[in-house]
Amino acid sequence: MLQVTDIEPFQESLDGFLAALRSNELIEGKNLSVHRVKIDFDMEKGGFWSRLGVLLRIRNEAARIVEAKPDLVLTIGTPATKYARGIVEDAHIPLVFTAVANPQDAGCVSLSDAGPGVTGSTLYSNMAESVKVVQQLFPEVRRIGMVHTDDENGVAHVAAAVSSAGQAGMAVSSRLVSKNDSIVPTLKSLYNQGQGVQMFAVPLDTYYGLHRYEAATDLGDFGAAHQLPVVTLAMVRVPGAVLYVGSDFTQVGNLAGIQASKILKRRTKPDVLPILRQETPTVLIDPERAAALHIALPTAFLAHKSVGKNGFWQIDLAK
Repeated sequence: MLQVTDIEPFQESLDGFLAALRSNELIEGKNLSVHRVKIDFDMEKGGFWSRLGVLLRIRNEAARIVEAKPDLVLTIGTPATKYARGIVEDAHIPLVFTAVANPQDAGCVSLSDAGPGVTGSTLYSNMAESVKVVQQLFPEVRRIGMVHTDDENGVAHVAAAVSSAGQAGMAVSSRLVSKNDSIVPTLKSLYNQGQGVQMFAVPLDTYYGLHRYEAATDLGDFGAAHQLPVVTLAMVRVPGAVLYVGSDFTQVGNLAGIQASKILKRRTKPDVLPILRQETPTVLIDPERAAALHIALPTAFLAHKSVGKNGFWQIDLAK
């Protein structure tokens, strides 16, 4: 298993992956041996040389992994998948990935075809559906602010949000920051003393999981101080967010585990297996934050809610 940075969502992905293996009678310590490599290279510095260093570390670790001749390699996240896949493929070792926002950014042929020797699961979801949920809850919002870094997932996610929001009659103003930058000055600029954005949306970006969730916490505090709603378009912890909508890391990791089980137990070739994704986005609402913002929840939401973990309401869009 290979990943870059050690953040909570990646652990959730791995938990889901291993749960799927267990359900298929592949149990760590019994008939499954797991070796996990976490590249903790200082991504927070950002910049060209940092990215180059990460790329070299991924390739070096991938070369070490294939020397051990494992039965399967799991990559978590876009960078690990993108830069390790060629080395793993050349060694004729099956590769399964998860926690990738857009498979094509990781070298895949399409959203469903991963290419030779590779399969997995993606966090990709129909951004238009996510924007529709946001619009149902906040019909008056027309201007949304998003802060992101050069994280591959973050860039792809913001681009999708800009396009989908535009089609829905909303405008997204995005700002690029470095991974070690404070988010506060950018939030102030986007808010512009009440003349700018009416909401902040969080993309799928490792920035929000670094520094013990400093950026996420500061964003939540800024929103609370200015009575601005904060929504997250990814299932990442953002203290103060009122709405979460997107693919669940654990579920998507579980999908990767299903594909890995077929490879390990049936010797199925990865090329045969499509990339899997969560078809209906997960929707969570923080009722306390909703009450603080005086939000009247639509009847359609209330009719399909259940109480989930942390007291959040989960809205089942599939019903």
